[in-house]
Amino acid sequence: MSVPFLASPLLAGIPHGFFTRAGGVSRGPFESLNCSVTSGDDPVHLRENRVRVATAIGVAPARLLGLSQVHGTTCVHVEASWATGPRADAMVTRTPGLALGIITADCAPVLLADPGRGPGESIVAAVHAGWRGAVAGVLEATVERMQALGAARSSLRAVIGPCIAQASYEVGEDLRCAVLGVGIVAAEPFFAPGRRAGHHQFDLPGYCTARLHGCGVEQVEALGCDTLSDPRRFFSHRRRTLAGGGPIGHQISVIACP
Repeated sequence: MSVPFLASPLLAGIPHGFFTRAGGVSRGPFESLNCSVTSGDDPVHLRENRVRVATAIGVAPARLLGLSQVHGTTCVHVEASWATGPRADAMVTRTPGLALGIITADCAPVLLADPGRGPGESIVAAVHAGWRGAVAGVLEATVERMQALGAARSSLRAVIGPCIAQASYEVGEDLRCAVLGVGIVAAEPFFAPGRRAGHHQFDLPGYCTARLHGCGVEQVEALGCDTLSDPRRFFSHRRRTLAGGGPIGHQISVIACP
């Protein structure tokens, strides 16, 4: 069965995909392409879902790697497959055939690449950028790690995948103060008046774009897909919370080094 995913021309020539919730075998609240191994889903279904994702990207299932995501800023350099990923929120590799997978359900998945000048010269990265990680500097940490491996900031391309959109993301004054307090970019434009007094609508993909531009990444695209408002295609943590809680699946975004 073919598994649908979103891709960007900005990463042409680099195997990648922002997968939706469609095309898998999970059931109930995890229907159908849930890829989160900590979600409580049937392990048999999870294995099959991840095999389908790896096949769609064109890598061996054992080469599709993930992390124990913690909303931090740690970026790890990946050189070989592992059974259980470390506690981190970003990965970078220049090893051909390795695929880096990020799990999200409202946070921003960000895939980056320096395609290099020929075969075997690409450097790729995958980032889990929730508001905490983005504010703390996970995107900058990833760009610095890529540069340390030989990537040129002027050659980097970044694509921000499906995440919660500003119209759906009402936040309190505490989050706004935390974002504005960092001062790395002018963040005020990324807040609009909220529907309730003392609340604001936060533009997470716009903020991530600004942080990427601020550290020298000129080529940035945001796909503009809102996870909360599109239940047919995407899992959403906030949508689940607003509905009263319960189990939830997560989509995966993957980039592989050619």
